Amino acid sequence: MAHSEWKTIVGLEIHAELLTETKMFSACPVVDSVTAPPNTAVDPVSLGLPGTLPVINKRALEMAMQVGLALNCEIPPVNQFARKSYFYPDLPKGYQISQYDRPLAVNGYVDIDLSDGSTQRIRIRRAHLEEDTGKSMHTGDGSLIDYNRAGVPLLEIVTEPDIHSAEAAEVYARQLRAILVYLGVNDGDMSKGVMRIEPNISVMHKDDTGYRTRTEVKNLNSIRSLFRSIEYETARHIKAWESGEGVRQATMGWDEAKQRTVVQRYKESAEEYRYFPEPDLPIVEVSREWVAEIRATLPELPIAKAERFMNELGLSRYDAGVLVAERAVAEYFEQGLTTGVNAKSLANWMLGQLFSLFNARNITREDIATTKISATQFAGLVKLVDGGTINKATGVTVLEEMYDTGADAQAIVDAKGLAQISDTSAVEAAVEQMLAENPAWLTEYLGGKDKLFGPMMGKVMGILKGQGNPAVVKEVMAKMLNARKV
Repeated sequence: MAHSEWKTIVGLEIHAELLTETKMFSACPVVDSVTAPPNTAVDPVSLGLPGTLPVINKRALEMAMQVGLALNCEIPPVNQFARKSYFYPDLPKGYQISQYDRPLAVNGYVDIDLSDGSTQRIRIRRAHLEEDTGKSMHTGDGSLIDYNRAGVPLLEIVTEPDIHSAEAAEVYARQLRAILVYLGVNDGDMSKGVMRIEPNISVMHKDDTGYRTRTEVKNLNSIRSLFRSIEYETARHIKAWESGEGVRQATMGWDEAKQRTVVQRYKESAEEYRYFPEPDLPIVEVSREWVAEIRATLPELPIAKAERFMNELGLSRYDAGVLVAERAVAEYFEQGLTTGVNAKSLANWMLGQLFSLFNARNITREDIATTKISATQFAGLVKLVDGGTINKATGVTVLEEMYDTGADAQAIVDAKGLAQISDTSAVEAAVEQMLAENPAWLTEYLGGKDKLFGPMMGKVMGILKGQGNPAVVKEVMAKMLNARKV
């Protein structure tokens, strides 16, 4: 979208709530901040009452270290919490406990594959722990605050400004979301705000030797909004620089209805946050033994799983990438493989027929584990098609009934007499009927009009009610037609 003389420069901050049972600095339980009644999961610490003391949640530290290691980060031997002055109603203490100059993880990277076939490395500057804020709801008469979310462990993952397109930002965000879900530290439900994205956007002219002023778009809760906001801000920056107006450093919001950014406030600098070490919390010393223990808990991550699917199962890069993009889809696929089904057939049916069915029924791929069709049942259907018991068209019909009823494919085939007809005598009879009903076709075909073979075969399949084995029908029909040429 950018003019050829301009380059998009984006650094991403992704904030991910961690799936701990209790909050970052107290034993207060973590609840669903969307469905739980307001202010029912609060305690003196999360309400910032005078005289309260924070205590570090060890499980949150371990989850954050898992993420750091999955992102190829170094885990420094010492990390420390700091106070960040933050005068907004959603943090009643008047400051947020975060990390500043001694974060939990540094110097990592993620490699992403772009649509042009290139691979790009996105460097991770840091990942640090902090506490989430409460939630403000604005009404006609004022504002309401729900403190259920205040104090929930929040991991902020910051990239270097290595992203140069909205597409690259989207691919990175999807990959990072997949990693968090695979690790089990975040459920990836962006609609509930458990993962929020903030791009820092600027542009660079081909003659520039340094970065220009940037703007930050706050609290995006969908990857689609991330893509569109980067496209919009990039175009806005270029227009502003080319007109001589310039860009002022600011915090922006994304107006989904109008598909544009709006200024929220002009940006604070780090100095205005007045960071200083949190006096009520100790420095955290991270031994190399502890890091090794955490590394041993890491599951197979999406990129490694995709490589294995390609190398061991012969899947294409695209198919493997789609199968591993959602943890639930990858698990469904692998469970299906335990039945001995052909891996490529299973992948083709999942990516083709099953996902088409999901689209038609408005089901997301993440919900695959809760459908009525189990992974083993689905694999059973694929095996029936591969084995020639039913043809592909019948398989699609059976799949729809499996989705509606939860019945096994074989049971549906048996109950409805859907088994594929491979008996040559039955096929011969159908061919004879087709020829008797269409004598002109036979004359034209014998006269050299070979392209009529397809329509004639379609008629035979119709006589067989779609249950004919296409390979058998083709072979028998060709044999019978050739006999008539003599």
